[in-house]
Amino acid sequence: MSAIPVADDVLDSDVAVLSLAEVGTVLGLSMNKVRQLLRDGQLIAIRRAGELYVPADFFMEGNLGKDGLVKGLAGTVTVLSDAGYGRTEMLRWLFEADDTLPGTTPINALRTNHGTEVKRRAQAMAF
Repeated sequence: MSAIPVADDVLDSDVAVLSLAEVGTVLGLSMNKVRQLLRDGQLIAIRRAGELYVPADFFMEGNLGKDGLVKGLAGTVTVLSDAGYGRTEMLRWLFEADDTLPGTTPINALRTNHGTEVKRRAQAMAF
């Protein structure tokens, strides 16, 4: 079994995070499936106090199943990964303020259905 890749904790302390068990509950998945999402790069985890956590902003409230993930997140992470960004850089970029985006950060823009603009910017960063 391969290790779960983990980003450095570059999030502000006020950014809500969920434990892997909480992620499993939100998505209706087993812990093994949650770990697989992390290994496959569909989610990004950080380590706090020795435990793995995932930003709560990666999930949409009220949605159960895999569809509970923010639409476009996995594709954006894939684009950034293909561009050579590490998990820490991806996390920093997703939560970095950008007043030119609807929602003021890439993750908030994804959460408000502006995924096309976020992916376009992620692709542009590859060059």
